[in-house]
Amino acid sequence: MAQAGFHNTLDATDAAAWDRLCGDDNPFVSHAFLAGLERHGCIRAEAGWQPHHLLVHEAGELVAAAPLYLKTNSHGEFVYDWSWAQAWAAHGLDYYPKLLCAVPYSPVCGPRLLVGSGARAATLRALLVELIRDEARRLRLSSAHLNFANDADAAACTGHTWLARTGWQFHWRNDAGWQRFDDYLGALSHHKRNNIRRERAQVAAAGVRCEIRHGDELDDADWCALHEFYLATFDAKGNHPALTEEFLRHLGRSLPRQVVAVLCRRNGHVIAGALLLRSSTTLYGRYWGAREHVPGLHFEACYYQGIDYCLREGLASFEPGAGGEHKVARGFLPVATHSFHWIADPALREAVARALQRETPLLDQYHAQLLAHSPYAQRTPQAHA
Repeated sequence: MAQAGFHNTLDATDAAAWDRLCGDDNPFVSHAFLAGLERHGCIRAEAGWQPHHLLVHEAGELVAAAPLYLKTNSHGEFVYDWSWAQAWAAHGLDYYPKLLCAVPYSPVCGPRLLVGSGARAATLRALLVELIRDEARRLRLSSAHLNFANDADAAACTGHTWLARTGWQFHWRNDAGWQRFDDYLGALSHHKRNNIRRERAQVAAAGVRCEIRHGDELDDADWCALHEFYLATFDAKGNHPALTEEFLRHLGRSLPRQVVAVLCRRNGHVIAGALLLRSSTTLYGRYWGAREHVPGLHFEACYYQGIDYCLREGLASFEPGAGGEHKVARGFLPVATHSFHWIADPALREAVARALQRETPLLDQYHAQLLAHSPYAQRTPQAHA
């Protein structure tokens, strides 16, 4: 018989048992990433995150799990529901706390309902969806949410009382089988191709050279610089920098070949850098910063070095993070993201459903407008609904 429980830390959970349920090597749902956030001061109740992880055991074996959090705000989620909180307040109700199934601070699609790949996977996903909803009811919460779901998780939520919401990110995909950077450039329109070459030439003319290192190839000064860049970028945008330097170092130790850093040097000194993560198929852009402004360097460090790395390593896709319409001109086309939302109050659930219905055609129009500005000379299969 299955035994379900909710836990306020992952440290006590066997890392190998958790990782077996992830189904692939997506680094963001790994035990190392999620437990590291807790262990190194990135997840704190005062910042709005309280771990409430769901674990399901059968005969002492972990058979299903979900990274869950009680949230007292909507920071660090990237599926924006501030207007929903305002609607609750207008009705004299509390929207927070809510129950969230997600990876903190990471707008990355992937598995959230962790069940492995066995014959019972679909049944166990359905069980997790039911348990999450029941826990929200038991705690008398306003809502439960599952952000950046993959296709299998989306199927588990579809057709129930969960409301679906779509967003758009910009991803680069090598569906054409390019082998070299020039192959990718050759697929672009003449104008876009020349723009990219000009941007790369600006960086070279400024005397900046970029190098890529993995987590086990970074020294103490590199880690200090990467965290300094992260802090500076968040400070410049007026955002709260949640990740500690020790957490970044922890990733380098725990996921040494999945951590990828772009270090930009001039006259022997690191003046800028980008920190990325990777799986066996995908590169994920995360954080960037610079001590000096060099025209074109942001695009070089955050996009072109990453594309070049994917081509060398045989990775099929590159997801550089949330937002940024400027990515379209550089070959990153819109890809749909999906989240699901269970609302406890029937009247407010209906109001949210109507709002999502109004939102959908606007998002479809936005998608069409983005595709109209595709940089590729011919229509490619890279835009995914």
